[in-house]
Amino acid sequence: MNKTATELPLLTIALCAGEASGDLLGAHLMNAIRAHYPHVQFVGIGGPRMEAAGIQSLYDQEKLAVRGFVEVVKKLPEIVAIRRGLIQALKKIRPQVFVGIDAPDFNLGVAESLKHAGIATVHYVSPSVWAWRRKRVKKIVKQVDEVLCLFPMEPELYRQAGGRARFVGHPLAQTLPLVVDREANRRQLKLPERVPVFVLMPGSRVSEIDYMAPLFLQAAEIIHQRYPQAQFLLPLATAATRQRMQTILAQPVWQKLPVRLMSAHAEMACQAADVALVTSGTATLEVALCQCPMVISYKISPLTYIYVKHKIKVPHVGLPNILLDRGVVPELLQGNATAQKLAQAVIHWYESPQEVQNLQADFSTLHQQLRLNTDELAAQAVLQHASGQI
Repeated sequence: MNKTATELPLLTIALCAGEASGDLLGAHLMNAIRAHYPHVQFVGIGGPRMEAAGIQSLYDQEKLAVRGFVEVVKKLPEIVAIRRGLIQALKKIRPQVFVGIDAPDFNLGVAESLKHAGIATVHYVSPSVWAWRRKRVKKIVKQVDEVLCLFPMEPELYRQAGGRARFVGHPLAQTLPLVVDREANRRQLKLPERVPVFVLMPGSRVSEIDYMAPLFLQAAEIIHQRYPQAQFLLPLATAATRQRMQTILAQPVWQKLPVRLMSAHAEMACQAADVALVTSGTATLEVALCQCPMVISYKISPLTYIYVKHKIKVPHVGLPNILLDRGVVPELLQGNATAQKLAQAVIHWYESPQEVQNLQADFSTLHQQLRLNTDELAAQAVLQHASGQI
């Protein structure tokens, strides 16, 4: 690039991330874009990481972090108002490109409106079209100019529907080490080397904390009875989830349970732990890439569950099981998600070192498949679309 930053035209890139995992993706993408094109400004909706990277966030990201059909209905008027306001603001600002980061139910509607207004649109992270509602692909290719896919089986689905998509790898596979030094991570966290260490990951949203945290704590209590020296790490991605977790832990029933809250640093916790108990979602892949055995669980409201269960077209819900195409880790969902069953499954991993070794070999294979220079590839894609708008 021969021109200095001040000689370059100013790029305005809009981004919208609806929750903590998208906030991390967005921050990495912003930094990679700026490394290529310093004369850039970012606007939209982002969380603390994206704000630290320089986005002008027009709304509080936490207001979008709602899960489940019933829960979304309750918040729908506010969410609709935010989407309307964001679209109006971006039509006035006219960024060179809009990047919706995950949160497809929110972002694809924004992208569609902006595309009709002549603004380039990119969606970063394909919805799980291979798992359920596959017909969405035909609509998505009309809503956005390109989809950036984290998993290798996804781009072909969009190409078959006449759209553009590319596999950029998974950013976690790029940033996490292929070989985990569990002892070093324990030393960094000042954890004893010989005691059992378990990670509790009840979710990245307040609504997930409400559903899953009490169940995970009940399971931890059973595990603690078996291993009195056990330590429990509980990393939390946002201030809102940390505040809700502190309220739950303040209840007298949990006073004696050795739970250590951590502000983010989930990867360090997982790389130090023996086993993780994790709510189904992006976090399951993070745990796998940290080489940590896990038990996956999920509970939602009965009405939401009835709505969702008939639409799922894959035999597994956890990303490690889906990507490896077999059930390498247990999934205890809805009625099977009891404290006793969760505790027993965690204990089984802790007491089965040979099975853990085999599992970690599977996780290593998965890591290699997903390991590309994701930030760089995503940044190049976004800048290609932006350059066509200058």
